[in-house]
Amino acid sequence: MADTEPPVTTREAQRTVHPYLVSKRLRLQIFAITWVAYAGFYFVRQAFSVAKLGILDDPLLAHTLSERVLGVIDAVYLAAYAVGQFVWGAWSDRFGPRVVVITGMVGAIGAGLLMGAFTGVLVFGGAMVLMGLAQSAGWAPLCKNMGAFFPVAERGRVLGFWSTNYAFGGLAAPPFLGWLAYSVFDSWQAAFFCGSATLAVVLVLFVLFQRNAPEGAGDTEQTAPAVPARHGGLALYRKTLRDPMVLTLGAAYFLLKPARYAILLWGPVLVSDRLPQVDKVGATLIPIAFGAAGVLAPIVVGWVSDRLFQSRRVPACVLALAVLTVVLALFMPLTATDSVGIMIALLGVIGLAVYAADSMISCVAAVDFGTEEAAGTAAGLVNGCGSVGAILGGLLPGFLSGSALFILFSITAALAGLVMLPHWNRRPRTATPR
Repeated sequence: MADTEPPVTTREAQRTVHPYLVSKRLRLQIFAITWVAYAGFYFVRQAFSVAKLGILDDPLLAHTLSERVLGVIDAVYLAAYAVGQFVWGAWSDRFGPRVVVITGMVGAIGAGLLMGAFTGVLVFGGAMVLMGLAQSAGWAPLCKNMGAFFPVAERGRVLGFWSTNYAFGGLAAPPFLGWLAYSVFDSWQAAFFCGSATLAVVLVLFVLFQRNAPEGAGDTEQTAPAVPARHGGLALYRKTLRDPMVLTLGAAYFLLKPARYAILLWGPVLVSDRLPQVDKVGATLIPIAFGAAGVLAPIVVGWVSDRLFQSRRVPACVLALAVLTVVLALFMPLTATDSVGIMIALLGVIGLAVYAADSMISCVAAVDFGTEEAAGTAAGLVNGCGSVGAILGGLLPGFLSGSALFILFSITAALAGLVMLPHWNRRPRTATPR
């Protein structure tokens, strides 16, 4: 059917430079600063996970900030995060990633400072709403930023390496903040203050080195003709919502995200419950296995999708989800041995599987199937759906037993694989087999 949407005005039209024409130096600069930017968000995001250990042991907070209350606060954060994902991705298509990401960083820093300074439940809840909205300003705009500089044929490998940013953030932030909070300052509040300070440094670097797109960076090997944007904001959003592949990715991500966020937000507590002989610092260090495997996973799955499956993103996702289904089902029986080694191994395998599927769905596939025009909107929609599922990851560990929790996550991982299976041979429209 012919496109009946009116074009945007000349003022809104954007000049496009093909990613192949961008200098290597500029592409490396954009890769580095956007990678650091998203990793930096985690140093505020993970502060609450680290602080929970001290909060739950603080007798003055025992009646006001119980495990269930902390779970509800996580759910409030994730609900705000989901709302933000649906908004910020489309805004980055319309206004550019730079202004959206800077706004998010400023909001996250402010929320972290509030949570370090006050202990009231209402303050925590309000700050976590702000934190969720601010944190959600990172992923979709930065995915769009990367998509503008790298072509489809190499996105699996490039965005695979790039997607290590959130695995690294989840890996590095908890032990760093845990060490500062419990070994250096002996105060759980320090986790929030130190996390905010770290992101403030990243914010300065981002302002200095980030560029929205090749045409505004002044460092291209040659120019390309101007191509006007075809749709306005709401029209682009409606068009993306009608794309069956984007909806499939959103459904799969909704089913996958609870498992990742349960370990991300409750990892130290889960380890402490299964290994009571481990102290607080140890409980923040053991989940490093989850994050370390998560750094490797996007690199491997990106190479596999580009080389072995010729830019098909679904096969690699389905295989990773199959592995995740089995390991989640076996988690509780195998950790009943009280073995630190087994716990580390299981968290490593879970991290490898969950981050492989996660990075492919939320970044590479979302940008590919969203196309250059709607990459931010598609990434925002897919990640918004995932963030709705992630609410369960933050909420359920405070209410369910370990056995029920991991069996439920195993079932949802299996369903995610089944949702994607019919699209096994689907490729992005601009990809051609080699």
